[in-house]
Amino acid sequence: MRYGPRVREEAGEVGMNYHARPQLVESQVKSVAESVVPELSSRAFQAENERRVPIENIRLLQDTGLLGVFRAKKWGGSELSMRAHVDAVATISKGCAATGWVLGVYHAHDYIIGHMSDEVQEEIYTTGDIQAVAAVIGPRGKAVRKADGSFILSGFWPFASGNAAAHWLLLGAEVFDEDENLLDAGDFAVPVSDVERLDDWHVAGLQGTGSNSVKCSNVAVPAHRFLSLPALLENQTPIFVRDDAPTVHKCQAGPALGMFIATSALGAARRSLEEFLKVVPGKKVMYTSHVSHEWTALQIALGEAASMIHAAELIFYRCADDVDEYARRGEKMPWEMRGRIRMDITAVPRLCRDAVHKLLTIGGAAGLSLKSAIQLNFRNLQATSMHGFLLHDAGAEIYGRVLLGVDPGTGIL
Repeated sequence: MRYGPRVREEAGEVGMNYHARPQLVESQVKSVAESVVPELSSRAFQAENERRVPIENIRLLQDTGLLGVFRAKKWGGSELSMRAHVDAVATISKGCAATGWVLGVYHAHDYIIGHMSDEVQEEIYTTGDIQAVAAVIGPRGKAVRKADGSFILSGFWPFASGNAAAHWLLLGAEVFDEDENLLDAGDFAVPVSDVERLDDWHVAGLQGTGSNSVKCSNVAVPAHRFLSLPALLENQTPIFVRDDAPTVHKCQAGPALGMFIATSALGAARRSLEEFLKVVPGKKVMYTSHVSHEWTALQIALGEAASMIHAAELIFYRCADDVDEYARRGEKMPWEMRGRIRMDITAVPRLCRDAVHKLLTIGGAAGLSLKSAIQLNFRNLQATSMHGFLLHDAGAEIYGRVLLGVDPGTGIL
């Protein structure tokens, strides 16, 4: 394999007889991810055209250990850190932003599964040849809790990124008793055989993520496959008080869940900058006497764009380090810090999108080609910025309310 024996020699193999994968250490993540960027880049437009991440990409992520960065070691993961997540996803997204997006949400789902029962973790991580779990975390469905503690789940869930390669799904729902009293809201682990996957992902950005909708009706779900979302968000699951729990699963849920979906923006922007520097210098600026790299307007736009991307990286790694620090301490993050990170994770994709828009515009009409990595990543970044968790105005309002000491208007913080 092209990532070769070095990963296996340095990191060792997982000591289990099912789905053995290399376990990584923190210092390896970026270099391992860099080693597969060329291969992922060669399939970036394949993902776009097929409207899903190619299965070869998913297998590559699993076989290099990058898929398991946030998974517990006992299930074949490396249980590293939020910084390692950023290293992995930002780097992978330089090759294919859609693959990076899906890797990011797979990490998020490993984090959530880490807070669920050992029984469901064993069910998920010992079935299928790829341990990738798709999800729609928000409570869009409805579940009725029966007298024996089990549930009947129904609903329609759009935007289930990466579900084509998944054997399990996490589906969010409000929970009612049999008298229609609202009890809770949370996520249910459901095998894909219990749901219908729709072919409805026809979009202008992040098309390669394969974020098709799923639906089900009156599916029986055992009690052990449920996780309360309020309990997760407020550090009330058993993991937060267990001394033997992976530190990575003690990350504050609100900031972590936002970061998982925003990280791919960094790689998409960085790749666009690299591509610009390859293809634009030396071109004649049509209908003028300028050569592009000698044109003051282009120099200014390039300098601004590069600075915006660098600023986004600095902001995001600061967020990662804050999340990791409080996870190591086993402490709840301060409310103001959680508000700041909610704002930061909306600022980062916006900075990246606006930087790439500058490059796309100043680079001329050739950038409109459907073969242009810059236009593809601009569309991907626009879509990222439109995710409900990453809306800039919403993030700014929430942070402003936190700073003023008033109700932030959301429980996901």
